[in-house]
Amino acid sequence: MPDPHSLHDGCPQPRPDWVPADCASDSGFATWVMQGVRPSGASVVAQPIRRRAVLSTEDYVRGVLARDPGVIGRAITLVESNAPAHQRQAQEMLTALMPHTGKARRIGLTGIPGAGKSTFIEAFGLQLAEQGHRVAVLAIDPSSAVTGGSILGDKVRMERLGRHPNAFIRPSPSGGSLGGVTRKTREAILVCEAAGYDVVLVETVGVGQNEVAVRAMVDAFVVLLIAGAGDEMQGIKKGVIELADLLVINKADGENIPRCKAALAEMKRVLHYLRHATEGWQTTVQTASARTGEGVAEVWTTLGQYFVTGERTGSTARRRREQAVAWMHALIEESLRTGFYGAEAVKARRAEVEQDVAAGKLAPLAGALALLAAGGR
Repeated sequence: MPDPHSLHDGCPQPRPDWVPADCASDSGFATWVMQGVRPSGASVVAQPIRRRAVLSTEDYVRGVLARDPGVIGRAITLVESNAPAHQRQAQEMLTALMPHTGKARRIGLTGIPGAGKSTFIEAFGLQLAEQGHRVAVLAIDPSSAVTGGSILGDKVRMERLGRHPNAFIRPSPSGGSLGGVTRKTREAILVCEAAGYDVVLVETVGVGQNEVAVRAMVDAFVVLLIAGAGDEMQGIKKGVIELADLLVINKADGENIPRCKAALAEMKRVLHYLRHATEGWQTTVQTASARTGEGVAEVWTTLGQYFVTGERTGSTARRRREQAVAWMHALIEESLRTGFYGAEAVKARRAEVEQDVAAGKLAPLAGALALLAAGGR
């Protein structure tokens, strides 16, 4: 029977001859063979990595319609890809899914840093999921300058909502795009709608004033505020408030309740002088606490009234038609930009022209014209 101190990973380990004879096993002196290598010298053979099967367009469509979370995630990855082959397949998939889209409530949500966007969305989403709604969250995170991926990881921060069978969370990097939304968020919304999610929440980075992009792809726009951070109008500018259909002062709990009530009265006065964001709807403000749940249900009640108003006045349908046309033009601009900078003649001259402009040897307009000429424009 070998000495118990000479066992490692369940196997007898020979004591190397260079180990001092009086060295105790708990002295911190490393004497064990690395795990995975047996005394016989035979190494543990690693199992080959199993690669995921390549999905056909039909596989994607069937998986999305069956609400398979794995396929839904891969479908969104497909539409986010810049590879030409992936883009072609993504458009084929979206064309097949289009008849199953358009039935969800699209809600954009933004707010100043520290407003508790992720915490609020989790509390809000959980309440909806418990009521039987199928909730999809597209959480747009800041992009890593190194990897290009998401930094904050909202899926981790919304752990309870992520475990609910009626919920789906997809964090995506913003890629530095305007308004803190990825340029493929529209396609991701369609994928979630085709999968049967009847509420799609789009959480933006919350960059301040550049929220026009998310407003142009949702039915309702919610802005989160907090009280006690000084001048509320400095925290989130007038331009963003003018886009909002609903303002929610979050963290209305404990000792912060009086400050939230004061902020509520202040924002009501502000809204009195602002133009309404949606025809026939008076932008409202209310308080809520994502931590205690107080006021969260009332947010959905208010949004329900908003959607009823939109159906009655036709503003929701009209907005979606306008968004579809704007989306088409955005895709044209993106295609032209990609094609222009991808041209070999432009790539050959771009570095030189940029250096001349940066050094002051060439005016920016002259540089632009030089590149346009190189691209045949």
